[in-house]
Order: sequence, then C-alpha cells, then structure tokens
Amino acid sequence: MSMNDPLGDMLTRIRNAQMRGKSTVRTPASKLRAWVLDVLVEEGFVRGYEKTVDARGHAELEISLKYLDGQPVIRELKRISRPGRRVYSGAKEIPSVRNGLGVSVVSTPRGVMSDAAARASNVGGEVLCRVF
Repeated sequence: MSMNDPLGDMLTRIRNAQMRGKSTVRTPASKLRAWVLDVLVEEGFVRGYEKTVDARGHAELEISLKYLDGQPVIRELKRISRPGRRVYSGAKEIPSVRNGLGVSVVSTPRGVMSDAAARASNVGGEVLCRVF
C-alpha cells in the first residue's frame, strides 16, 4: 500500500503514542523523517531516535518520546505543508510559533532546520510542520 504523506503519518504516530503514554514509537524510515527528527531532538521535543530493522528486513526509526511530570513535552504537533497544499515561506515571513516557545520545521535548500536557524541563515523554504 502506498502512502501519500509519510511525514504526516510519522507526526500522527507520535501524537497517538503520546496520548497513550507510550515511551517509544516506531515508524518506517526515510531521510526526510530522520531530518525532521534531528530538528525535534535538537530543540528538545524528543529524547532521541535510532534506526532499526523490523522482522521483515524493513528499516524503521524507533523514536523515544519525552515526558515532563507525566505530561508529553509536545503539546501540539501539526502538519502545515501537505501534498495537496504546499506552503512556502521566505526567510523574513517564516511564522513564529507561540512567540518563539514552539518551533516551525522548515525544509530549505540548506537542509531541514528550525525556523530560528532558517531566519539566522536567511533562507526560506517549505514549512513542513509546527511543534509546541
């Protein structure tokens, strides 16, 4: 079965696992998913992740979720740019999330980075998701 939005699938898996209080969640591996997870780890929303292989030999990413006093660190995780409607933003117009408390993940020509890093590098790109 083909998947139209692999990144949206990963974000939904993370949201669902956090609602159930799981410590880890597994998702099929891809470079884009790993790059987005790198930003989430760097910004402190996820403990970490590692690449594993399932029983059928398919690569997977095992994501370690982060909790604070029993509550998930990620309160809101929303896909912005979707396959049906791409959202692009210039370096000056990249949206701020909750006055800088959250992070927008942006895919730029210099790689996937947080909104603050994109503004500092003066590059725009596709706004992938918003995390708070």
